[in-house]
Amino acid sequence: MKTWQANLLLGMAATTIGLVATNTHGPSAQAADSVVNTYINNNHLQPASITSSIWNGFPKNAYRNGVGKPEGVAVHETANPNSTIYNEIAYMKNNYQNAFVHTFIDAGKIINIANTNYLAWGSGYYGNQRFVQFEQVEVHSKAAFASEVNNAAYYTAYILKQYNLQPDDAAYDGKGTVWSHGAISTYLGGTDHTDPKTYYANAGKTYFGQAYTFAMFYQLVKQQYDALGGTANATTNTSSSSAASSSTPTATTDTSSSTTATTSVKPQFAKVSYYKANGGNWANLSANYRKYRAYNHVKGSQANVKQLGWGYAYTGRKVYIDMRGVKAGGSTWYRIRYSKATNAKRYWVYGKALSLAKISYTTSLSQNMTVKSTTKTPLRNHVLSSPYLSKNTGSAADFAGQTVTVNAKAVKVQAGKTTTWYRFKGNQKSYWVVQSALQ
Repeated sequence: MKTWQANLLLGMAATTIGLVATNTHGPSAQAADSVVNTYINNNHLQPASITSSIWNGFPKNAYRNGVGKPEGVAVHETANPNSTIYNEIAYMKNNYQNAFVHTFIDAGKIINIANTNYLAWGSGYYGNQRFVQFEQVEVHSKAAFASEVNNAAYYTAYILKQYNLQPDDAAYDGKGTVWSHGAISTYLGGTDHTDPKTYYANAGKTYFGQAYTFAMFYQLVKQQYDALGGTANATTNTSSSSAASSSTPTATTDTSSSTTATTSVKPQFAKVSYYKANGGNWANLSANYRKYRAYNHVKGSQANVKQLGWGYAYTGRKVYIDMRGVKAGGSTWYRIRYSKATNAKRYWVYGKALSLAKISYTTSLSQNMTVKSTTKTPLRNHVLSSPYLSKNTGSAADFAGQTVTVNAKAVKVQAGKTTTWYRFKGNQKSYWVVQSALQ
């Protein structure tokens, strides 16, 4: 789910619409010969246990057919390449008024945070009143992606069993029990997202050489459903003490809290190293900037991170950058504003939301050059507007008329303009300066 749907209309009247038909839809050829599914089966991957960490802070509203009567499962992904499952859970609890889902899944964990007997707010008005919903956190390796979709398929099958529903892919005619967010957009409306289509396709191509499709995922759901066997017990998420039969899917309850049905998930905030900049660093919004979100702080870095609207934004708009943040793990974020004014509103954005300057470096130079006697050009710790950003560290006037030894060269291309920069050492410090200050 790339952004959240917040406009759920509460107080819905129950309807008498029955459960959907149980036939399988769509050509099986679209799901044939999945390299990912073959990898899962050949390596005998086992799904993670489901950890129940229900948080009582989420609202409890009935599905359209009543409490404990979902009509299927909605499959999402977060569209955030830098978050963790605990960051996502912490963020959702802080922002549940806008949206929330029942469960989060990654390569090693299935964490249920909201009671599935009540609806969640993750797929627009029509999807919310029908489906149990879960998010997949983006993962970044072959083994992790295979494990994640296996966990997701298992959880989907588990929910179907729990609520006595049969597997039925809704992708082909809008009738079924297994829904992608994209299918909800196509057939039900109230939302316009297409996940997890792009994430599945890209991860499949990257790690297995074949785009993974929802049809392939559905085949894995059916496999997991058949493996579960038996009749589902729909009391897993309630306070009932009756035990499930040995053939019923089971969940592992987090018992670290002494209070029943309260969360024991402790948010783990990312460590971020910050680098300040000044003196006119800038970039443009990239063509795909709306794939990402803007925040008041680096996402996942602290408890009070909030999503912001992009404001008056468009592809190619010039933005000014005054800080870089590097999260543990290597992802880079930038603090931007739309005006040079120091009091302009600031946004933290993921690096790929920006079109940054392209720079090629030549190092290990040893070339004597003279600083022009009339120059007042600023000296910098990095090339201006480079992905590292830069700040003023002095003035070339301090070296006016002096011969310096250049030890590196950088050619920068930004907005169609090429400039050359040189690095030299003076007063036991290194400086970058634009070529026009030297001769």
